[in-house]
Amino acid sequence: MNTLLMGAIAMASLVASMFFLRFWRRTGDRFFLWFALAFLIDALDRVFLGLHPPSEEQSPLFYGVRLLSFGLILVAIVSKNLRRRDKS
Repeated sequence: MNTLLMGAIAMASLVASMFFLRFWRRTGDRFFLWFALAFLIDALDRVFLGLHPPSEEQSPLFYGVRLLSFGLILVAIVSKNLRRRDKS
């Protein structure tokens, strides 16, 4: 059951990544590119977690990848807000 849920989360993250990539191609806004990259990394992490035994989930590698993914989202939000302040 855990593997099934991990696969569903990976698929959802991959779909979200594709949507953000499409928005980036339309607008050229880096905000969407950062989000696409974050969700792609999350999808790959979930696939890797689904293929390996749960005991390895305690490894710092998995949390490091998640930290990178969430860090990219934070960078995108901060970068977007800083650019708005510079324009006004």
